[in-house]
Amino acid sequence: MVATSASLPAHPSLAGRAVIVTGGSRGLGRAMVLGLAQAGARVAIVARGDSAPLKETLARVAATGVQSNVICALGDLRNPPDCERMAAEVLAAFGRIDVLVNNAGVPNIGPGAPFWKVDIDDWQRMSRSNTDGVFFMTRAVAPIMIAQEFGKIVNVSTGAGTIVRKHFSPYGPSKAFLEAASRIWAQDLAGTGVTVNVLLPGGAVDTAADVTGVPAPGRSFQPASVMVPPILWLASDASNAHTGERFVASRWDESLPLAECIKAARDEGVDTPRIM
Repeated sequence: MVATSASLPAHPSLAGRAVIVTGGSRGLGRAMVLGLAQAGARVAIVARGDSAPLKETLARVAATGVQSNVICALGDLRNPPDCERMAAEVLAAFGRIDVLVNNAGVPNIGPGAPFWKVDIDDWQRMSRSNTDGVFFMTRAVAPIMIAQEFGKIVNVSTGAGTIVRKHFSPYGPSKAFLEAASRIWAQDLAGTGVTVNVLLPGGAVDTAADVTGVPAPGRSFQPASVMVPPILWLASDASNAHTGERFVASRWDESLPLAECIKAARDEGVDTPRIM
C-alpha cells in the first residue's frame, strides 16, 4: 500500500516539479511514482514497454485522481539513443527535468549461485541494466539539469551486506558500481546546482520484483511504500543542501524533528571506501 495524499508529508516545492522514475511500473518504482504524483509532482514513468505492470500502475494513478500528473516514456535504458530520446520527450512534455530517480534494474531473486555458474546471458542482462542503464539515463539528463542550474539525481541501491553477499554476483557488484558512481558524480556536479544521493529501502521488500534476498532471521518484508517519505524529501527543496549522501528508508522516522529524522536515516560516509 502507498500512503494516501492526506498522510503524505507536505513539501510545497514538489508542486509541478518534473520527475523521471525509471522502472516506475512496479514495486519500489510504482510506490514512488504514486507518492510523488500525489504530492503534486509531474512524473514520467520510464519503462521498457507497454506491459501489464505498467497498465496496473496507470490504473492505480487514475484511482488516486492524479493521472494528469503522470506520463510514460518507453524505451530501453541499455540503449543510449533511447535514453536521449526519452529525456527529450520528458523535457518537451514538462519544459524541464528536475529530478531523476534511477530505480530500474534487474534484481537478484532467490539464493543465487557461485559466480562461475552464473549464466552468461543473465550476467550480461543484469550488468547492462544495473550499470549501463543508470549511466546512460543519467548522462542524458545531466546536461539539462546543469543548464537549469538545478537538479536532483537519486540512485536506488541496496544494503551494504547485500553488495558483498555470497552468491550475489553480479547483483552486488552492480550496486557497488552504483554507489561509487554516485559519489563520483556528486563531486563532478559540485557547484552546478545538481545533487546526487543514494536511497535504499533498508531491508527486503514485499514485492517479488524488488526482493534481493530472503529477510534476515527474525526480520520481515517491508512495504514498497517505505520509500515514499524519503523520496519526497529528496525530490524537494528541503534536501537542496545534501549531496553525495546515502539514506536508508527504513530508518526514516517522521515522528522526529526533520533534522533528527535526516540524521537517523543517513549513513555516514568514509574517506577511503573499502569493502574487505
